[in-house]
Amino acid sequence: MATTYGAWLKQQREAAGLTQQQLADMAVMTRSHIAHIEAGRRIPSKEDARRLDRALNTGDVLSSFLPREEVAAADYFEAVRLLERQAVMIREFALSFVPGILQTKRYARAVLGKAFPPVSKEECDRRLVTRLERARILDDPVTPVVWALLDEAVLRRPLGSADVMAEQLAHIVRLAEAERVRVHVMPFDMGFHPLMESMLTLMWFEDQPPLAYGEGLRMGKLHDSPSAVHELQSRYDLALSDALSQRDSLALLKATAKDYGHHG
Repeated sequence: MATTYGAWLKQQREAAGLTQQQLADMAVMTRSHIAHIEAGRRIPSKEDARRLDRALNTGDVLSSFLPREEVAAADYFEAVRLLERQAVMIREFALSFVPGILQTKRYARAVLGKAFPPVSKEECDRRLVTRLERARILDDPVTPVVWALLDEAVLRRPLGSADVMAEQLAHIVRLAEAERVRVHVMPFDMGFHPLMESMLTLMWFEDQPPLAYGEGLRMGKLHDSPSAVHELQSRYDLALSDALSQRDSLALLKATAKDYGHHG
């Protein structure tokens, strides 16, 4: 018997003699969405699961036994990392750290080196390689389109040396000035804003529904529900409307990098 939700779905589809495309047509979904669910990279929304149940004549099994979305972030992020590579647009909100895809090697090492519980140098190096591999999605000059909304705390909280911070902020400026990413800063004096509770990643795809990923202390949650994704997209848009313009954001990044340079 299949041991995972996705494997059980695949088993039922094959027992019904259906291809992924045929099931997708019957359930009003895309073939790639079906493939991601079967591979364990996506969790269907409640409505998607109901349509799959109807298409496969499985009663309410798929809609009643949806996997829990909330799991340890370190384990769950593997699926998000794979989806990140397929996205055509990514919008990040960073509350405390520079988003992983924008991190320099020295900044990433400073962050990973402070892990708790502590990890060995070998484990830190392994995680660093993974982190830097994620950043390679920016090697493509066009896709994905990346927007980064940074809380001012990301700029002000020193991680590593002053020189590390100066280098990291200058890296973000270079990416923005090269028009590879768009960057906005949420200033401290704005006070409350709709994204203060956690970091957030929004992703859009060519052939499947958008998703949202939020992360907190030892927990990560991938949102597939259209209503949840829409709410988080709206929160992002509202916060972005209160942020500094890109021109003013880059000026602040440059000034802050210069201050760190003086301290270094």
